[in-house]
Amino acid sequence: MFKNMLAGSIIAVSIIISVGCAIQVGDSVMGVKSEGFFYTDGILRTNYHTDFERVWDASIKALKQLNIQSITEDKKISKGTVTAMTYDEEIRLTVEYLERNITQVGIRVGVSGSAFSSQIIHDKIKNILLGKE
Repeated sequence: MFKNMLAGSIIAVSIIISVGCAIQVGDSVMGVKSEGFFYTDGILRTNYHTDFERVWDASIKALKQLNIQSITEDKKISKGTVTAMTYDEEIRLTVEYLERNITQVGIRVGVSGSAFSSQIIHDKIKNILLGKE
């Protein structure tokens, strides 16, 4: 029985990774996108290979460049959360120090999450970090 469950789990994970789409597991939604993005429970996450402060500043700048209003920042030593409003949707952006020069950003737009809207914000952060904006 355990071997069957293990084999089923391995197959499910392989399918997720190979096709890059979301799958529902219980009451959680998981998925893997290209370029190192991971989508789970409405949050699109990726790691940036730079320090926490640069990613934090780029995240705030990205939201401002996208004309997102009502930005509220709550920054601690190794983790920070930004909440903002656009139209009728809340944006929740979490920046977390993982290790030296690796910082994770998770973005959730709306109640159930929008991978497309989150991707737009991630693209803006990446371009700012690369000096393209």
